[in-house]
Parts: sequence; structure tokens; C-alpha cells
Amino acid sequence: MRVLVTGGAGFIGSHIVTALLRARHEPVVLDALLPGVHPVAPDPPAAEFVRADVRDPSAVRAALTGVDAVCHQAAMVGLGQDFADTPEYVSCNDLGTAVLLAAMAETGVRRLVLAGSMVVYGEGRYECPRHGLVRPDPRRPEDLAAGRFEPRCGRCGSELVPGLVAEDAPADPRNVYAATKLAQEHLAAAWARTVAGTALSLRYHNVYGPGMPRDTPYAGVASFFRSALARGEAPRVFEDGRQRRDFVHVRDVARANVRALEAVSGPPTGGLVPYNAGSGEPRTIGETAEALAVAYGGPAPVVTGEFRLGDVRHITADSARLRRDLGWRPEVGFTEGMAEFARAGQRAPAVAG
Repeated sequence: MRVLVTGGAGFIGSHIVTALLRARHEPVVLDALLPGVHPVAPDPPAAEFVRADVRDPSAVRAALTGVDAVCHQAAMVGLGQDFADTPEYVSCNDLGTAVLLAAMAETGVRRLVLAGSMVVYGEGRYECPRHGLVRPDPRRPEDLAAGRFEPRCGRCGSELVPGLVAEDAPADPRNVYAATKLAQEHLAAAWARTVAGTALSLRYHNVYGPGMPRDTPYAGVASFFRSALARGEAPRVFEDGRQRRDFVHVRDVARANVRALEAVSGPPTGGLVPYNAGSGEPRTIGETAEALAVAYGGPAPVVTGEFRLGDVRHITADSARLRRDLGWRPEVGFTEGMAEFARAGQRAPAVAG
């Protein structure tokens, strides 16, 4: 199968290209190599390479020649610095997706796997001891400043118990990046219905592993911790360190993309199916910092009590649908993966804009 991988020179995209080659598929990489994302040019991919922006209609149409499916990874990621970043996020993520889908409609490519994100859920799944399943309101700045980090029931004020989020949970994006990722899914669903195509969205949880960019607001928290250790500094853990996340290794995510691409190689269904892509092993941010510090041999983490507006408290995946439908299983355990990441090289830092 010939597969166009947008953003194929990036952190996750490059691992997907490797996984496709190992599965005897034919990847074609489309990447603009924007200086803000690639301040140091990456090694040339071991695949056909097209240097172009996914927002360039003519370049995208040309890259789709002879392609059977598209794996869309190109996106601007992270929370950004402030709301002034919004136009760039919308342009890179949503305009780029719209241009790609329009070109796919024109050229007859009907199979899509989208890099989705768990951020579309907002806060995770919570239960109140008195009122059952509830959706918490956004956390208030005054509560965070006072160290009251746990979401509470809006009806009785009880502290909520976090659980695993399934794909049928309502979307509740709470920052600009999350809004653009949800918009990507809506665009893909509209494309699939219009052209009788097939689209899968892999809602990534906290992806980590070799090749993550360092020292950047656009990378995950594991990268921040690893970068601090490389500088000889203690990892700084926000809030109280008890935030729950699902850390999934990048090689497992790459294999999930290959499974998804192979799954959409059959008859089109005319819709988008979301899949949570997580390890299924919830861990706290504090545990993650500690695991990296121990594996690296660096200073112990420091819990700072600092916070960022727009961060969610707990978000962990129920990935049963991905396991059941596609037969995917994560292979890299938390301890093994963090030990490898502690020793692995990192990419040069990406920058805003």
C-alpha cells in the first residue's frame, strides 16, 4: 500500500514511516520542514520525500499521485503561549486539513487515518459519590492558586473520582489546540460522508519516546522532564504531581497507525470512527518525573504547586475499542519505555510560530 504521511519528518510521523517500511508498505513523506518545528534539519527519511506545506493545494494534489491512503500527522501541537497563537493553530491544523481533504476528494483517495488527540474530551471521566457520572466545570483560577486542584461536583461540592474515558464521551475542548483537533475530526467526517470515504481518528494520549523535541512548550510533559535532567536540573512538577495521564510509547502509536491504515484498506463506510490510543496504564505526572529521574540518575523531581490555565486535571483512556477492532496491543511498558527515553536522544527544540 502506498501511503502519504503528512508531517512524516516529525516526531510521531518519522516513527510511522519506519513502521510502514517494516510492514512492507510504501510511505511517501510530505513535510514543510518549517524552521519553527525543525530548527535543525532532520535526517532524510528512508522514503520518497516531498518538501511542501500541507496548505499548498497544488503540492498536495501532486503528492497524492498513486497514493492508496493518507496518514495525516501534520499539525501544530501543544498549548502555545497565549491566545495570539490562535490564527496559526487554525491555519496549520484546520486549513491544512481542509486543503488535504479537498485534494483527496479531487484525486479519488478515499482512505484516511487522522492524528487525533485525547484533548478533545477536556477533563476526563468523573463520578460523584452522590450523583454518579458528572461533567465537571472548568477549574477556577482562584481554586488552583489556593492549591485546590481536584475537580468537584457542581451540585454537592464533593471531590470527584476519575475514571477511564471511552470514545463515546462528549467532546469538551478547553483550549485552542483542542478545538482545532476536534475541528479536524469534523472536517474528516464531513469528507467521508460526502465522498463515501473511510476515516479513522487515533486519539493519542501522552506520546513519548526517542526523538521528542526538547525544551519547548509544544512538546509533552515527559520531554520537559527529560530536558531538565539533561541540564542537570530537577524536573519541575506542576500542581501536586497527582494529575493522571496515560503515557504511550511512540513505537506503539506508530504500530497503531499501521493497523489503522490496513483496516481502512477495505470498502469505504462513509464516516469517521474515533479510537483512543493509550497504554491503558494510568500514571501520575509525579510518577513519570520520578521514573525518568531514577533512570537518568539525575536530581529528584520538585513539586512546585504551579499551574497553567487550560490544563486538565485527569485524562486517561479506555483503549478497548482499538484493541478489539484492530487487534492492537501496546508492547512497550511504562518502566521499560521511560528507562529507554531517559537515555535516548532528543530533537532540537521547536519554537513558537
